[in-house]
Amino acid sequence: MRVVIMGGTSGIGLATARNLAADGAEVIVTGRDPEKLAAAKGCAAVAEQLDGTSEDDVTAFFGRIGTFDHLVLAFSPGAVGIGPLAGIELADIRAAFDGKLFPYLFAVQQARVTGSITLISASTARSGLAGTVAFAAVNGAIERSVSPLAAELAPVRVNAVSPGAIDTPWWSFLPEEQKQAQFAAAADTVPAKRIGRPEDVAEAVRYLIGATYVTGSILPVDGGFTVA
Repeated sequence: MRVVIMGGTSGIGLATARNLAADGAEVIVTGRDPEKLAAAKGCAAVAEQLDGTSEDDVTAFFGRIGTFDHLVLAFSPGAVGIGPLAGIELADIRAAFDGKLFPYLFAVQQARVTGSITLISASTARSGLAGTVAFAAVNGAIERSVSPLAAELAPVRVNAVSPGAIDTPWWSFLPEEQKQAQFAAAADTVPAKRIGRPEDVAEAVRYLIGATYVTGSILPVDGGFTVA
């Protein structure tokens, strides 16, 4: 089994790479940070420096690697666009789309994948959390694209995993004390009573890759956040 994980050098992507490599898969990861790429080489057959927002680089990358079985899209521009809409620059909202939705769709266009595509979105797509309008718009668009993509690309299966609050480097924009306080408050509001781990999401990705009769689905991994 040959798997490409774009954004596979940190957080959810790295946890997924480790899981699939442990299963015996040939894992190819991409990322922008050379240090993180070096760390990912222990679990990946190939770790390639790549800016997922560069159309030329993405086209060349998929041209080099040829046909493969499964694609996982797990990168994002970070916390760009966070906060109440009234205080966000339109350029930041555009950057949120340019850093995730559009590169995801372009990667899907270019990838010569034969088995499945799994998109990492976020629970903001289906929640009413103040300060997340830009995130909701981006991730909502990603999740809404899953069904038509599954129809267009069949028999390739297309699904999404929609994480809630997961303890990853994505949160590095917050000071550690503030982050832990926010995590504690969030954990108290969800049925699972804890913050998620990257491995929780990686298990969901592993399931979808192996679930050959599942396509067009959004799998929440949020501790019950969107049903609480």
